[in-house]
Amino acid sequence: MELSLIRSLMDKKFYDEHRGAKCPDRLFSKDVRKIKQAIDNAMSTYERTVTPDEIEALFISGNPSMTTAQKQAYLSLFTQIKKEQPLGEDVAQEVLSKLFQQVVGEDIANIGFDYVNGTKSSLEPIRNILELYADDFTPNLNIEWDDMSLETLISKNSLEAKWTFNIPALTRKVEGVSAGHLIEVGARPNTGKTSFHASLVASTGGFAHQGAKCIILCNEESAHRVGARYLTSATGMTMHEIKENPEKARDLYDAVRKNIFIKDASGRDMAWVESVCKSYKPDVVILDMGDKFAKSGGFARPDEALKANAIHARQIAKQHECAIFYMSQLSAEAEGKVYLNQAMMEGSRTGKAAEADLMVLIAKDTVKNPDGGEEESPARHLNVVKNKLSGWHGVQHCELDYLTARYL
Repeated sequence: MELSLIRSLMDKKFYDEHRGAKCPDRLFSKDVRKIKQAIDNAMSTYERTVTPDEIEALFISGNPSMTTAQKQAYLSLFTQIKKEQPLGEDVAQEVLSKLFQQVVGEDIANIGFDYVNGTKSSLEPIRNILELYADDFTPNLNIEWDDMSLETLISKNSLEAKWTFNIPALTRKVEGVSAGHLIEVGARPNTGKTSFHASLVASTGGFAHQGAKCIILCNEESAHRVGARYLTSATGMTMHEIKENPEKARDLYDAVRKNIFIKDASGRDMAWVESVCKSYKPDVVILDMGDKFAKSGGFARPDEALKANAIHARQIAKQHECAIFYMSQLSAEAEGKVYLNQAMMEGSRTGKAAEADLMVLIAKDTVKNPDGGEEESPARHLNVVKNKLSGWHGVQHCELDYLTARYL
């Protein structure tokens, strides 16, 4: 980093803005410091932008007493400098400001140490340092402001979703999703969360059929078990039917298989998810379960870790231009209820919800059987409790065919 900064200091405009106390020699290591001093001399003499070759020539000619070994060491250092690209002005300013703050911080720490050990009788020098360098702690920025032209605002805020939902009950109210969206989906255990995303991606008219590259990262069920849900959803066949007629299943499955990528992500964190998105550039990402990608270390409470995790997921969606579905459990408060709300999210009643563009909570029914007992109904109730996409809130009703993992 210091070599890139040295390269940037060869630019006259940047040098003039950061000369003197703003860029003291001790920011740099011993050998690089001498090269920086050569840049100071060149700027004073020639008052123009200089090249690495010019600084090398001036440095070598100005140090005739160097040994052969020292000369070779500096020539090697100049070779590295020539390979460096000057930092962007805004980045160079930020790097220089942080290095400067570290140096000032060391000065303050040394004064404090001397005071504690009795070699200094006052902390007044700290006040003097802070007053002297107050304006230098914050870097000057050269911001390229975002384009706010009429045409750009219209194109960036199109109401038309890039990837449309294939569940008619949902599509009527929320057309679909686009790059940069974070969609949080919550349900109680055994309600059909995995079937929900399998249906959205793989069943007829799903994201994969629309051409979206879909990555499913699962850390609750095994990848092959999740894959089986995608197989039944893509084919509309039960596993028994698939085993009876594998050729038919293969033809149906192959229509979407090229757009579906599933990986067991047990033990992984959100930084790994970001690496996946950077490397494979998906259109749609499913995190099942989203909360299990959270790191607990460094947070006073579990809900703070979950909120930070959701914030990271949203940043990934925006930076890597994909739609992320963040699957979550609902608390016991949601058990047996049809109408659900944000506060029923397990572990984080408000923190995660604040990051979502769309939040869908899934409820199910139980019905009485002829023997008087209860059994699960195929009815599912999609509670849209947050919706920054179309603005509609409410409940839409549909059915889950559990054997084919399709929402109908």
